[in-house]
Amino acid sequence: MPMGRYEGRVEQVDAYRWRLPRDEGAGMRTDGLVYADERLMADMVGDPALLQVRNVACLPGIVGPSLAMPDFHFGYGFPIGGVAAEDAEEGVISPGGVGYDINCGVRMLRTDLDRKQLAPRMQELVDTLFASVPAGVGGRKGEGDVRLAVAELRQVLRRGARWAVENGHGWPEDLEVTEERGELAGAEPELMSSRALERGLPQLGTLGSGNHFLEVQAVDQIFDEPAAAALGLEAVGQVTVMIHSGSRGLGHQTCDDALEQMQDAVRTYGMQLPDRQLACAPVGSPEGQAYFATMACAANYAWANRQCLAQAVRDVFERVLRGSARALGMRQVYDVAHNVAKFEEHELSAEGGEVRRLCVHRKGATRAFGPGRPEVPAAYRAWGQPVIVPGDMGTASYVLLGTETAMRETWGSTCHGAGRQLSRAAAVRRQRGGQVFARLRAQGITVRAVGKQTLAEEAPEAYKDVDRVVEACHGAGISRKVARLVPLGVIKG
Repeated sequence: MPMGRYEGRVEQVDAYRWRLPRDEGAGMRTDGLVYADERLMADMVGDPALLQVRNVACLPGIVGPSLAMPDFHFGYGFPIGGVAAEDAEEGVISPGGVGYDINCGVRMLRTDLDRKQLAPRMQELVDTLFASVPAGVGGRKGEGDVRLAVAELRQVLRRGARWAVENGHGWPEDLEVTEERGELAGAEPELMSSRALERGLPQLGTLGSGNHFLEVQAVDQIFDEPAAAALGLEAVGQVTVMIHSGSRGLGHQTCDDALEQMQDAVRTYGMQLPDRQLACAPVGSPEGQAYFATMACAANYAWANRQCLAQAVRDVFERVLRGSARALGMRQVYDVAHNVAKFEEHELSAEGGEVRRLCVHRKGATRAFGPGRPEVPAAYRAWGQPVIVPGDMGTASYVLLGTETAMRETWGSTCHGAGRQLSRAAAVRRQRGGQVFARLRAQGITVRAVGKQTLAEEAPEAYKDVDRVVEACHGAGISRKVARLVPLGVIKG
């Protein structure tokens, strides 16, 4: 692992932008560009994530700068919070630019409930959610509630959230407000390894562990009332639900399988890379095409997974509150991916407005397309794509909107969360899970977790200040604030 320090220059461009100038001697083909305020950037001095921003700038075929969002931190190959666009004809595709948890992402539901109305039932609601939604490593007892045969799993991998809706997990209108409608084209289940299929069979409809969560929240602040109303967020105190999960063991295995092939591809195509974790292949090569096809399968599995989880949440609300989910107004606001590579068309404004097809890697970064893009759901197109930004379980989360500035500067990308500032081991050394539980309970937050160590690993101080991260994105103009949400009840794996 590249644990060295970045020793090159860092130039402050403005209050929220920092340039790592191109250094041909280091193999850089372009600049690095970091979005952060002064305090966030000061905290990253000496962090190997800056070296990773530089390393990504060395990739063959990269278009524009190697980008890092304000929540960036050290990852596998690419920094988490990294964005890189590759020419679809001459560039490369890299599993390190997507990560192990392919299409880890966030789904958000709104309700017609008020937090005061829900308060007397909060403990019962959280307990029932915890009992009903499989969480933890592999899901409790290693399996979820959605039983699949291999033939059905292959349909999930091809059709994603559409398969889930057609099989009773959710509402047809959920697909309208899911990125890619929950179905990334180009998936080829026949290319998946038997081990990936084996790991995926029992885990559909499971939350996972680590930073994955299910959270009952309330609107705390509204920054743009018309935009918030368009998203169904209408009042302070309104109850919402956020689900953060991904492709589980199937996605992890898919990445593992691809990395083996990519290491061979680096040698086959004679590529010189500063870090073996950046292993890649030309986009159009057999290896590159195979990776995209299996990555798309894992992405579709993740969308189906969140679709099943959302329906499980609706079912619990119905049982506890004794009313239908539709009567409770439990409509989906949006579902976003934040670990994925996609083929998109973008205007290269610095090159006379040329429109080029690019393979955009977003690893720990969220698509933030501006108003008018056809990929944005019709109901939101005048406003821009919704961006869902989870913070930590003791502070806040945000809803943002994509902007034209993001389209010009970041290939329509912004942050994906608060971003870790402590490793899990460091967080555990600071305090025990029981202490975190007691502190959250004192704040009025109801928490259930599979194990106390997870609470210690995911303690609020393990993360950057989400308010500061979001303010940097808003200040830089790569997304804009719509609403701030605070936690009421938290389920952790």
